[in-house]
Formats: sequence, structure tokens, C-alpha cells
Amino acid sequence: MIGNRGKYKPIVGLESAVDNDPQRNWCQGLIRRWSEAVSPGSSSDSSVTVAKYLSVMSSDYKAALHRYLADARQAMLWKLEGFSEYDIRRPLTPHGTNLLGLVKHLSGREIGYFGLVFDRPFADPPAWLTTTDSKPDPIRDMWATADESRSDIVVLYGRACQHSDHTIEALSLDDRGQIPAWPEHRRSVTLHDVLVHMLAETTRHAGHADILRELIDNTTGVTPGGLQPPDANDPDFWPRTYERIDSAAREAAAHASWSTPTTR
Repeated sequence: MIGNRGKYKPIVGLESAVDNDPQRNWCQGLIRRWSEAVSPGSSSDSSVTVAKYLSVMSSDYKAALHRYLADARQAMLWKLEGFSEYDIRRPLTPHGTNLLGLVKHLSGREIGYFGLVFDRPFADPPAWLTTTDSKPDPIRDMWATADESRSDIVVLYGRACQHSDHTIEALSLDDRGQIPAWPEHRRSVTLHDVLVHMLAETTRHAGHADILRELIDNTTGVTPGGLQPPDANDPDFWPRTYERIDSAAREAAAHASWSTPTTR
């Protein structure tokens, strides 16, 4: 840490302050010790300066998380482009995973995590999200019925993301909400917790969508440009790469000395 006149001075006790202070107050200890290290015996002005600096850092951090979430959302939507109604709906794994269902699922997640969790209800939620049936379909958010159009679900996702954006912009990273469905010791969450969780979930499902699209039309990537081979003029690059990888897998499987690991 830079002290007076550019000299470095360690902050004694910083680690214990971070470990022992309550979660919501540890930053105050950091500000105090940082201020003392920068200018020992100084007035409260230095604390204010450091506090402002940390506030800017927090704002930039929130903006970065928000930006990555927005990118993942866009990746999800382009995976639907150019496909027939059947292709965006049809199950492509034994568990029924499908492209439009992933977007529908993420719509519900956005509505719940950035809406109900922070007591900011979403206007006119879809019936499948608020059903009171005694025995509802447990995966009703993972597939589209014949009565649900592509437009219905894409527009819902756009509205849900817009509502989420308003919540993200209105709250600070340490503002808290409640997730009743989570274990009691984890129910109280911050906007930071929810942003990271939603970013992880969206990118995870974008990865699913990437694989599903590749199975349908052999295109991959975050953007419509796709993942291009080193030599874009070589149409045999990917088939040849597939054969190399498959050959290596078969050769490895043939090693009698390599036993299959067991799970415990």
C-alpha cells in the first residue's frame, strides 16, 4: 500500500479485519485502515476519498457483471435465428433439452431473481409461472407448448430482462433480498449474489444452446459468425479434427493398464 510521499507501508491487521468483521461492515474496516496507512493521523477527508474510490470500484464491478450478463442473453437469442418452429422446439437430448425451452426457462429465472427476490414484482407474469395447480408439470418452464409462439417467449424474455435491468440499476451490490426456496442459511442474498448467480446460469444455458444448435446446423459460437477453422477455405477441417479426437479416444481406451476410476 502506498503511504506518505510514495513509500509503501503495510496495513497491519487488515486480514483479521476482513475475517472477523460482519459481512456487511468489513468494508468500513478496510476504509479506516486504508486511510490510516495512506495518511496516519489525517482528518476524515481521507476516509471520504477512499470511500468514494471504493464506491466507483463497486459501480464499475456491477457494470462489468451487467455487461457480461447482457452478452450472454444476446447469445441465447441468436441461437433461435433461422430455425423452423420444429427445430427450436424439438428435444435434442434424452431429457428433452431444446432451444426455445431454454429461453423460456431463463425468462422465469430473470423474473424471479431480479423481481420477487427484491420485492420488485414483474407485471403480468405468464400463467405457467404463477400456476396454482396441485400437481403442476415440474419442468413446465423447460419446453414450449404448441399454443406458445416463438414471439410470445422471446418477447417475454425481453420484458423480463428489461425488468431485471431496472432492478440492477436501482440497487447497489450490497442491497439484500430473500430467496425462500433456498436453504435457510443462504436465503438472505445481495444483488451481487444474484448477479453472479444469474450470469453463471445464463452462460451455462448458452453453452447448452451452443451444443444444441451445432447438432441442428453445425454452427457454433457466441455470435452468428460462428467458430471458424484456422483455414476457412478448408471444408474438411472439422471432420478431420473429429476423426483425430475420436482416434485418440479409442487409442486411450485400448490401454489395458489404464483402469477406469471408481467414484466413492
